[in-house]
Amino acid sequence: MKIIITGCGKIGVAAIESLASEGHDVIAIDNRLEVINEIRDVYDVMCICSNGADFNTLSEAGVADADMFIAVTGSDELNMLSCIIAKKMGAKHTVARVRNPEYNVKSLGYIKQQIDLSLILNPEYLVAQEIFNILKFPAAVNVETFSRRNFEMAELVLRDNSAIIGMSLMELRKKFQANYLICVVQRGDDVFIPDGNFVLESGDHIGITADPSEIQKLLKMLGILQKSVRDVMVLGGGRIAYYLSKLLLASGNSVKIIDKSRARCETLSDLLPKARIVNGDGTDQNLLIEEGLDSSDSFVALTGMDEENILVSIFAQAKQVKKVIAKVNGTELSDMAEKLGLDCVVTPKLTVSGIISRYARAIANSEGSNVETLYKLMDGKVEAAEFNVASDFGYMDIPIRQLKLKKNILIAGIIRKRKAIIPSGDDVIMAGDKVIVIAAKMVLNDLSDIMR
Repeated sequence: MKIIITGCGKIGVAAIESLASEGHDVIAIDNRLEVINEIRDVYDVMCICSNGADFNTLSEAGVADADMFIAVTGSDELNMLSCIIAKKMGAKHTVARVRNPEYNVKSLGYIKQQIDLSLILNPEYLVAQEIFNILKFPAAVNVETFSRRNFEMAELVLRDNSAIIGMSLMELRKKFQANYLICVVQRGDDVFIPDGNFVLESGDHIGITADPSEIQKLLKMLGILQKSVRDVMVLGGGRIAYYLSKLLLASGNSVKIIDKSRARCETLSDLLPKARIVNGDGTDQNLLIEEGLDSSDSFVALTGMDEENILVSIFAQAKQVKKVIAKVNGTELSDMAEKLGLDCVVTPKLTVSGIISRYARAIANSEGSNVETLYKLMDGKVEAAEFNVASDFGYMDIPIRQLKLKKNILIAGIIRKRKAIIPSGDDVIMAGDKVIVIAAKMVLNDLSDIMR
């Protein structure tokens, strides 16, 4: 597909990298020459240094025959204007980043309809939702949902004291009777789609699929279920902190936000009257102790400084806080944070680029079974994709054991009439099903791609 991206900040560059790696024809637009030159040096994409809302610029980029136009500049209004112009000039699908909290759900719905936007992205809200899901399930380092929360995948790290170290998956299934599937394992830099003989080791990063109640049941049997958090301390009072606090407060959690800016604290006090807002330097260990870090169930570091988030999160872990989450934008620093012992790191640009990739695949697919949900897992080495099964899918009503699947492919779940099925070899795929597929080191555009 031909995809034009205007705005080459962190989100834009992540989208360029993801879409270009999948073989799309990408054109990057930004009005900063140094940014354009860097993108030109690193990625095999066409680059234009100009204003993405300019008619002549869009004409030069060939927007008239663009399959997708993505506006992710720092200005919500410029993004929407760019999309309006691109749509009028012939772009088939338009995507705009809109992140100002003043644009509520109702107004965004109206805007999307009136200017014919295909998709609105609010990165801060998406990351807040991701963190919220993890806090509801604190034993996990990541939780992804499928089919409107009827099916979940939880990522866990096995510690030295885990009861299942040294057990094969076959032994595990015999010992713990629950409807689940360990569908992927990362060990160091290697990723495995495990079979029944696979033996688990300390430090393994595992992915478990099941319906939500079954995952809770399994973790309870394994002795690693943690209670949901109640008291949350948040460092940094930006947009992510605002959206996260709204979600937490609505669920009955207590929230304390610490921020250096007095003006921002005053704004948050007005926006979040049920939260406790503290004006202070959250890197001051004494302040954190005075504000009750030791007694908090969870600590979430959301400042604009990756290094600050990592260091303060390590301090929170040392104080035995049950769940610690750090926002880290830089991929290299994210890897470093995990090596330093931080289990739970969220990277906003990867969250958003994954959604853009999913949408691109959905509109690129003209027949068969469209991608409805797509997640990048295990440091991007694995994809979990949810497909809608169309009536013309060529492999229906065939037992899964008879399907000739490609290597490193696993059918991890089937949702049929909102019922989650962990498939056995006797199960079949039917029209109208939603099918969750785990794929290592490959890209899936259609459900048929899993077949040899």
